[in-house]
Amino acid sequence: MRIPAILFAIALSAAVPGFAQRHVSPLEHTAIDIAGQHIVVDYYAPSMYGRKIMGGLVPFNTVWCTGANYATQIVHSSAALQFGNLRLSKGQQSIWTLPNPSEWTLIINNQTGQFHLSYDASTDLGRTKMNLKTLASPVETFKIELRPDGASKGVLALIWERTEASIPFNVLP
Repeated sequence: MRIPAILFAIALSAAVPGFAQRHVSPLEHTAIDIAGQHIVVDYYAPSMYGRKIMGGLVPFNTVWCTGANYATQIVHSSAALQFGNLRLSKGQQSIWTLPNPSEWTLIINNQTGQFHLSYDASTDLGRTKMNLKTLASPVETFKIELRPDGASKGVLALIWERTEASIPFNVLP
């Protein structure tokens, strides 16, 4: 059954100029230095293209890979981080989220490199609540920001459509 769908996608991308290029989610990254530590988040950034995102393309009450293509990855090779009640050992983890209309949950998973449909809860480090706010203007392309918030603190923000889900974090000694 998968081969006809693949052939259809190939035929459609050849028949409709720009279709394949327009629907590709490019690899992006954001980085910050806090308390002398370098923190990087690598993710694939999908765009709205007129679609309903929250509660549509990103369904509520279902674990989302927090981007597209492959799981979003956080890299902090020289320091441990604290997100809510979660302590992340130095290294690499993947970021997943559980969105719903009134609150989001950040999920940190010890596995990295998974395809976006390959979430394995058995490798979760844990979950913690995020802050949620509605934006005044829509954001076309999904983005992740790392913002400074004091000497050893920062904020991880996930921004798309009219939603910003964020969580403060600490760089641990």
